[in-house]
Amino acid sequence: MSKYEIIIYWSGEDDSFIAEVPELPGCAADGASYQEALTNAEAIIAEWIETAKELGRPIPQPKGRLQFA
Repeated sequence: MSKYEIIIYWSGEDDSFIAEVPELPGCAADGASYQEALTNAEAIIAEWIETAKELGRPIPQPKGRLQFA
């Protein structure tokens, strides 16, 4: 489980839950259920970090809660 903030919301346009990771630019996933979106986001976070390492790009440190509802 990552320590990055994940924001999950329902998208009627996409007819699915969207999971965004604000600290990792472009890092997002979707799923038919809330749990599926979360699981997919965790996998995408790992892939994002692996790709950044391969490309020699900086990996932001998790900052915890970034936004308030």
